[in-house]
Amino acid sequence: MPGGDIRISPIETESLIFNIQRFSLHDGPGIRAIIFLKGCSLRCLWCFNPESWQNDVGIMEFKERCIACGRCFDVCPVEAIDKKSWFINRKLCNSCLHCVEICPTNARQKVGKIVKVSEIMEEIEKDTPFYRNSHGGVTVSGGEPLLQPLFTGNVLRECKKRFISTALETTGYAPWRTLNNLLHWVDHLLYDVKHIDSAVHRRLTGVPNELILDNLKRCVEKGKRMAIRIPIIPGCNDSPENIEDVCIFLKKPGGIEEIHLLPYHTPSSKYQRLGRDYPLKHMVPPQNDKMVALRKLVLSYGFRAKIGG
Repeated sequence: MPGGDIRISPIETESLIFNIQRFSLHDGPGIRAIIFLKGCSLRCLWCFNPESWQNDVGIMEFKERCIACGRCFDVCPVEAIDKKSWFINRKLCNSCLHCVEICPTNARQKVGKIVKVSEIMEEIEKDTPFYRNSHGGVTVSGGEPLLQPLFTGNVLRECKKRFISTALETTGYAPWRTLNNLLHWVDHLLYDVKHIDSAVHRRLTGVPNELILDNLKRCVEKGKRMAIRIPIIPGCNDSPENIEDVCIFLKKPGGIEEIHLLPYHTPSSKYQRLGRDYPLKHMVPPQNDKMVALRKLVLSYGFRAKIGG
């Protein structure tokens, strides 16, 4: 570290996360570590991380690993295991995790763990040379990190103390005070804009967008470096009219660095493993020429634009 061997004691708070992804080349510049926090107020129809929705520990089931030994049935205190399929009845399950602990083949796995800031920092600091050499750093994502502002703020603060660049990926759906309190520790703000029309936004995500757009304008007024991220979901928000309306809105406050167009991709089997239905199961990713056309449209408004994050 610059200035010699620095020892910093973090402000010790803890939070529920579901993953730490090291050596990522997405969600910010350079090589990054991405911390995925659990809990989100939105329910986007296409969500790629449904395990992030609830701010509690969940269970994923891997049916192909099950050997029907029956141990899970024997230890379940609420009789939530179906003895024919061996799947969990999610309406009965109380997430006691006894079935996870007893399973000899890891056919069930815990989703989420409580971690302390010091534990996060210990993991992050393993890759400090890679951050510096690639102009990378740490991104706090989710779920929605604004739902756990104290933990998020302490991680960002400790990164800055260690001269590690920071990024925050957010939907912006939180009180302005919550977001504003974190901005001092954020180098790169990755801000989602899913649809410009509030009624359509509510239909697609479960919430309106007035608060999101108002917070976006306030971030720009504070001079915050921002990249706008638009997931391109066929038939939902991929019309040229919507992208053009987003660009027109973003031109008014100015100060936007670039726009990332994130093409829809078919999610993994996470929904099935969580015992949920996926509402867009027949959706197909957009063609490359569609993405290129939308990028040209964004460029025509004077923004830097790229396909992907």
